[in-house]
Amino acid sequence: MQLQIILNGLALGSVYALIATGFSLIFNILKFSNFAHGATMAFCAFAGYFVAAANKMGLVPTIAVAVATGGLVALCGEFVAFRSITVRNASPIYYFVSSITLGTLLEGLVTIKAGANFYNYPLFFKKRIMKFHGLVISTSDVIMFCCSAAALLILVWVIRKTRLGRGLRAVSFDRDTAGLMGINVIRTIQFAFLLSGMLAGLAGVFLGINYTLYPTLGSLVVKGFIASVIGGLGSIAGALIGAVLLGLAETQLVNLVGSTLTPVLTFVIMLVFLLLRPRGIAGSNIQEKA
Repeated sequence: MQLQIILNGLALGSVYALIATGFSLIFNILKFSNFAHGATMAFCAFAGYFVAAANKMGLVPTIAVAVATGGLVALCGEFVAFRSITVRNASPIYYFVSSITLGTLLEGLVTIKAGANFYNYPLFFKKRIMKFHGLVISTSDVIMFCCSAAALLILVWVIRKTRLGRGLRAVSFDRDTAGLMGINVIRTIQFAFLLSGMLAGLAGVFLGINYTLYPTLGSLVVKGFIASVIGGLGSIAGALIGAVLLGLAETQLVNLVGSTLTPVLTFVIMLVFLLLRPRGIAGSNIQEKA
């Protein structure tokens, strides 16, 4: 029973990791909490759903559509909502205002298309569960865990080994100095938004498969925020650790106290971290601007 709960927690934590990492990428480079990330995730989830339903596509092309949509939406969002603030070096509070506005706009577009209805993704798997030594594992959970792990490993490789990844680290450390060293700061910020949007697309598809699709699905971005707080805002490694711990904690709490009290206790855990260790587990020194 306990191993079953841990497996469920790891699967849930893997999709939280996608949300938290995308959230942390933008926080790391622009030092603000991009609350439009959740709406981007919902937008991509619905884009994947409508294209998959209309063309009877399988899982892989559906993911490809959602990921491409996420990258495109994030790039457009960066240009429309955040570029002028960055170029003018305006007050950081405008990042926060713009992210809320952009998120509301995206959520409104989803509502116009989808209405207040609930949707379910097509069944992509012939065999919905797998049994192994008494353990029952959902096929979608296994695929979700494998895809999330692969995406995050690729992200780590890109950040550590590629020129754009090194630029990303330099800009996140000191934007002005990175610019003086010849790094194209705007292009690097665009790259961060592209990666963040692609992760949002992948997370949106798996949330849509495992849960019901609805226009305010993006509110689940708060789980990414909580994972980032636990792991350490501004730290991608911390976001991963926090997401896995949050997934494990939620499944344990559901087993112990039920699903009604679990959201309340999850926020209590976040408040405890803010009170006792505001820098989170990874201990980032970055301070939020807005």
